[in-house]
Amino acid sequence: MASSTPDPRRWWALAIIAVAQFVVIMDTSIIGVALPEIQRAIGFSQPDLSWVFNAYVIAFGGLLLLGGRLADLFGARRVFMGGFAILGAASLLTGFASSEPVLLAGRALQGIGSALIAPAALTMLMTLFSHDPQELTKALALYGAAAPAGGTAGVFLGGVLTSSLDWRWVFLVNVPIALAVLVASRGVLPAGIRRAGRLDIAGAVAVTAALSLAVLGIVRGPIVGWAATETIGALAAAVTLFAIFIRLQSTKPEPLMRLGIWRAPNLAAANISMALLGAAWIPTWFFLNLYLQQVLGFGAFDGGLALVPMTLTIMVLMVGVTGRVVSRFGFKRPLIAGLVILAGGIAWLSVAPADGSYLSSILPATLVAATGMSLAYIPAMLAALGGARPEEGGLAAGIVNTTYQGGSALGLAVVTAVATASGFGSGAAATTFGPAFLGAAAVALVGAGVAAVALRSPASATAPQAAPAGEPQFAD
Repeated sequence: MASSTPDPRRWWALAIIAVAQFVVIMDTSIIGVALPEIQRAIGFSQPDLSWVFNAYVIAFGGLLLLGGRLADLFGARRVFMGGFAILGAASLLTGFASSEPVLLAGRALQGIGSALIAPAALTMLMTLFSHDPQELTKALALYGAAAPAGGTAGVFLGGVLTSSLDWRWVFLVNVPIALAVLVASRGVLPAGIRRAGRLDIAGAVAVTAALSLAVLGIVRGPIVGWAATETIGALAAAVTLFAIFIRLQSTKPEPLMRLGIWRAPNLAAANISMALLGAAWIPTWFFLNLYLQQVLGFGAFDGGLALVPMTLTIMVLMVGVTGRVVSRFGFKRPLIAGLVILAGGIAWLSVAPADGSYLSSILPATLVAATGMSLAYIPAMLAALGGARPEEGGLAAGIVNTTYQGGSALGLAVVTAVATASGFGSGAAATTFGPAFLGAAAVALVGAGVAAVALRSPASATAPQAAPAGEPQFAD
């Protein structure tokens, strides 16, 4: 059972856990303004450039469930520190990469490290604050605020580091952070309890490979042809591997994901909405970075600075407004409204002209999109976590993070395919970006439709309950 005695170091521990969330999200956003420099230095083609993002997100999203299982079996602190060790080493490798394969391998290893860090961090948070629901809600809010903070810092730091030093520093900056976290963790974070059990390695490999092959097939389809053997083979293999994953989860005594959890109220609908939110937001962010530099001619620093108002808006609204809105209206209406507003902001970006002004054509649209994102994200998370049994809160958290990351990767692949089929990559004209933004806007509207039809709206939203956890321990 959970301890009723609060640990005196819990708020210091929360600071480290929030840093972990900050870094994991920063690593998705910090590369944005550096992408054109990476493309020139390494030689990526325009469509293949999306793999700098996808290599990280696929490994991260595909292995989150395995990371959570490892934290349950071997202790959350041990897995958390192992994740930061991998992240630091991978960042060093990526920072000194001189070829596409090495850079993408480094990005995938960064994703593996993050897949260990994220579920272990959430497990420790729930362990430390399970004694008091009010403290747990506050801790979750601060933990959640670290995500947009990481996004903001990533955008700004990416511009500063790329323009003042070199694009390689968007990866190397993780090395000192990882070392500092490793030094601080042992004396502050709870070690957790080691448990007997088995790892479903086959399931983890199957779901990660399925996601990778699906993205590969979608990205390559417009280039080699949708009827090409390469495309059909990749997509067929993805479907087969996903079916194998589901089969394994239904037959193994200790699966990564107990399939019965999907019967929890709202869990399936909320996860579909979360996946579509990621599938709309990440392509918008990706193509907006390229638009600012390739069409408007912004440098790396100016491009990063141009996105700071958008990410600051998300952070401020998530911390100061969204919680109050959810408390008053529940999670369904804010989620639908957020996705519709997000779609409107993205659609506005689709008509931005090549000779337009940032202040009149880009900034207002990004602020509208940011408002929608800030309204949608937390309600979707609450809907996904709130229906699960208390003892499966960690699994529900792993699933919702997996669907968001998986949706992000697949969404970027689909929108990139749409843009490529419309002439993206053949020039830096503003018209080549319009279909990409329209595709992302359409995905957001589909998400709003799913939420409207499938989500059940309770009288009020409640915070997710903490899963029972063992007494916090500080010695291995």
